[in-house]
Amino acid sequence: MFDSFRKKKSDPTVISDMLSKQRRYDSLVRAMHGDIFRYAYWLCGDRHVAEDITQETFLRAWRSLDSLKDEKAAKAWLITILRRENARRFERKQFDYSDVEQEQLVDVLSSSTEENVEQHLLRRQIGKLDIEYREPLLLQLIGGFSGEEIAQLLDLNRNTVMTRLFRARNQLKDVLEKSTVRGQSNG
Repeated sequence: MFDSFRKKKSDPTVISDMLSKQRRYDSLVRAMHGDIFRYAYWLCGDRHVAEDITQETFLRAWRSLDSLKDEKAAKAWLITILRRENARRFERKQFDYSDVEQEQLVDVLSSSTEENVEQHLLRRQIGKLDIEYREPLLLQLIGGFSGEEIAQLLDLNRNTVMTRLFRARNQLKDVLEKSTVRGQSNG
């Protein structure tokens, strides 16, 4: 009995298949890690959490690599895994609530340079968008996905995605124009 087990285990095709899977996975990680990490960081805003989510995403990808039939769909497949992993994070998390209003907190991290302030403002405004507008916008900006790809990822109609992208951009534009006008009238 053990001889037949050893023979199957050392079978050259099994080893070849394992090496092939490892090469495929390594290529996937090299090609997609930066994009997946950037999207994770945008979702959570914390480098360490983003690293954890990215690592868990690639671990889950390894486990189900055989289900990825089309290499061209790898990015969308990984983003879907990432979104689910991010959602799992909230299922497990117990939030500590505070009586301090978020708007009253002083931002001590922002740099004083104009460019960093603008990036901070933009990131903050994107974060304030309703999730229905924020998610497609981030998938387009960070993930580089087309309207059709976003529709498939979010299980929405393409026209719905395009409308949400349009509204998200308009909301950002309005807020940024108002802040520019306020800045010019104060300066």
